Amino acid sequence: MTSYKTAGVVHRALWLVFIGQALASVLVEPPYPYWAGWLPAIAAAALGLTLSRTARRRFEAAPPREPVEVEPPVTGRWSALNSPADRTPSHGTHQLGQTYAIDIVAEDAARPRPGFAWLWPVFRRSEDFPAFGAPLLAVAGATVVHAEDGQRDHRARGSLPALAYLLLVESSVRSLAGARRVTGNHLVLDLGDGTYALYAHLRRGSLAVRAGDRVVAGQELARCGNSGNSTEPHVHFQLMDGPGPETARGVPFTWRGVGVPGNGETFDVPADAYPAAA
Repeated sequence: MTSYKTAGVVHRALWLVFIGQALASVLVEPPYPYWAGWLPAIAAAALGLTLSRTARRRFEAAPPREPVEVEPPVTGRWSALNSPADRTPSHGTHQLGQTYAIDIVAEDAARPRPGFAWLWPVFRRSEDFPAFGAPLLAVAGATVVHAEDGQRDHRARGSLPALAYLLLVESSVRSLAGARRVTGNHLVLDLGDGTYALYAHLRRGSLAVRAGDRVVAGQELARCGNSGNSTEPHVHFQLMDGPGPETARGVPFTWRGVGVPGNGETFDVPADAYPAAA
């Protein structure tokens, strides 16, 4: 696992070297042939492909696990996106423990989610979305092993130009900066039995717990935000077999009373869905 994580660091460093020397070459003549400047990019691309294949092989080599049943991380009405009920890996990659990850967005008849705009407005305020600020709840009795909420909540990328910017520029920059810039503000719970829950894209300054705290199912942990690699305020939830997404493998889940909602499926979780805290 250490070598896999180290390879990820080297992969990002190679891309940074390539970008740095490309920018520097605008101002000064590099002391090497033109073709040599592409070597870091070629090496980074090859290493990235190797990392992707390694993540897939690690997933395929792992003994199959039954879905872990936990409580839903929210209450109210929500709908699912990028669900493992429709495909795995649900987010197109096994990396960062995302094999069985799911995204959910809040639905509110009184305050509907803004629709996609082709050109204008380019960006929307996070506050315009009903998910922003929604409480995120512990899915089981657990111990907090990591919690951070210092990154800013950016505007929603809800137009064609903004989405293109996210896919072509911002996502690449965040990937180069490492996992925490992809997940944004996030927390990790140790559920026991080698299972960890990750909540990503938390609202800045919303954490109600810190590392080392013991929590019970249904306890408020933080609020939904729009930090990290996110198009709009939403909850990204996944189970993993380790506390660090850089080296963990995804673990399948099912939410008690809900199951695993498919893409576009709307589900309701009543406020009294959680068992009484002991």
